[in-house]
Amino acid sequence: MVLDQAPVHGAGLGLRRAHLGPLSDRIPAAIDFMELAPENWIGAGGRLGDALNRIAENTTFVSHGLLLNLGGPDPLNLEFLRRIKQFLERYGVKYYGDHLTYCADAGYLYELLPMPYTDEAARYMAGRIRQVQDVLQRQITVENASYYCTPGQEITELDFIQTVLSEADCLMLLDINNIYVNSVNHGYDPVAFLKQLPGERIAYAHIAGHSGVAPEIIVDTHGTPVIDPVWDLLNTAYEHFGVFPTMLERDENIPLLDDVLGEVEHIRQIQAQHRGEFGPAPRLRQASS
Repeated sequence: MVLDQAPVHGAGLGLRRAHLGPLSDRIPAAIDFMELAPENWIGAGGRLGDALNRIAENTTFVSHGLLLNLGGPDPLNLEFLRRIKQFLERYGVKYYGDHLTYCADAGYLYELLPMPYTDEAARYMAGRIRQVQDVLQRQITVENASYYCTPGQEITELDFIQTVLSEADCLMLLDINNIYVNSVNHGYDPVAFLKQLPGERIAYAHIAGHSGVAPEIIVDTHGTPVIDPVWDLLNTAYEHFGVFPTMLERDENIPLLDDVLGEVEHIRQIQAQHRGEFGPAPRLRQASS
C-alpha cells in the first residue's frame, strides 16, 4: 500500500449508536474517517437509517465485519456477501474486511474463535478470502486477532498471518492492541512481532483499550482508555512503517463523544509528530492495565 495514495488518511473512530445524535449534527474535525460493522446497519431504517445517511454524507466510511467466518468449515454465505457488496457500494465504503478467526460451524456461534496455527489452516483461509474477494470484486482487509489458546499449533502466529496475506493477496487491518494483548498473554516481544509484519499490506489500524483479569492475563475488551504501552507500540509502528490511518475502537463502557475524541486527537498528534509537524505528543493520563 502506497500511503500517499491510500483511500483514507488520518485518525478515525468506530461508529457506535451511543454517539449517533451528536455525529448526525456534525462530524468533529478530529475525525477523518469512521468505521462501522455492516451487520449492525444493513437494512437499518427509520431513525437509525436516517442518522446513518446523514453521517455518510459528511464522512468517509471503512467497514469491519463480524460474520464472514473466514476460517470456518461452513460454506461461505454467498447471499450475505451479495448484501455486503450492495452495502459497500451504497455508502462508498473504502475498505471492508473481517478477522483472522472463525465464527460458525453448522450455524453461527457469535464468537470470534482462534484458528489452529497450521500451514494447512492458513492456506484454507487464504482460499476462502480469495473467494470473498472474487464476489466483492475488491481486496479485503483481515485483522490480526486476540486469542487466549492455540489449538493444534504447528507454526507461529506470525507465520500464519504472513502466509494468509501472501496467498490471498489481501490487505491487513493492523490491530495494535491485539499485538500487545497477545504478547502479554503468550509471552513474546510485541515490538519484534510488529516489525516482522509486512508493512506494505497495512491498510489501516485499530487501537483500543483492554482489561486485566489476572496479573498475567489481559482481555481485549475495547472498554477502557488506551494505555501508554499500546500508544508506545503505535509510535513504534509509525517509526518502522511510516504513518498509516488509525482509528479508535470503543465497544464497552462507551463514554460521551467528547471524551473519546480526546483519544482520537491523540492519534492525530502522534501522526503529526511523525510527519514532523510539531513535537512529541503529550502523554494522556491513563489507568494501568
